[in-house]
Amino acid sequence: MHCPQCGQQQASNEQRFCSRCGFPLGGVMELLANGGVIPQYQPPSETSRKLSPRRKGVQQGVALIFLAAVLTPFFAVLNSYLGFPEIFSSLTAVIGFIGGALRVIYALLFEEAGPKQPKVVYLDSNPQQQPAPRPLSDAPRARPLPPPQSVPVPNWRRPDTAELVNKPPSVTENTTKLLDKKETE
Repeated sequence: MHCPQCGQQQASNEQRFCSRCGFPLGGVMELLANGGVIPQYQPPSETSRKLSPRRKGVQQGVALIFLAAVLTPFFAVLNSYLGFPEIFSSLTAVIGFIGGALRVIYALLFEEAGPKQPKVVYLDSNPQQQPAPRPLSDAPRARPLPPPQSVPVPNWRRPDTAELVNKPPSVTENTTKLLDKKETE
C-alpha cells in the first residue's frame, strides 16, 4: 500500500500512520476493506434500540427506590389514621431504598453493558453490488509504532561523551603546586 499523500510505500498494511509524512492511514484501510465505498453511520431508530442488562438493572433499581419513596409515606398515613399495621411502612422503606440501591450497585458492577454496534449504510442505492462491511472488532490490531527504519551496525560502540580530550588538572593539583612554590622561596 502507498500513502495517498506522499506516495511512500508502507512496510506493512497494518500501519496506522505513514512512516514519511505521518498521514493517518486508518480511513484508507477502512475504505479498502469496504471495497472503495465509504460507510456512513446511521443512528438506530428508537423502536429498534435494545437496552443492555446493565441499563435495565439501573432502571429497575431507580424504579424500586422511587416506588419506596411513594409507598412508604402512603403506608405511614394509613397506619396513623386507619390503624393499618406498622410493619408495611417499615418493610416498604427497607426493601425499597436498600434493595433499590443494591440493585443499582449490582447492575453497575456485575452486569454487561451492551456493545454499541453502528449501523452501516452505503451511499449507493443498490445493496447487492456492495461487499459486506468487515466489522471493526475483527480487524487485525495494528502496531502502535512503525517498524524500525535503521539496521544496527555490528561492532559499533556508542561514543563516551563523558571523556574529555584534554583533562584539566584537579583543584588539589593546583593548590599543591602553589604550596611547593612557597617552600622553595
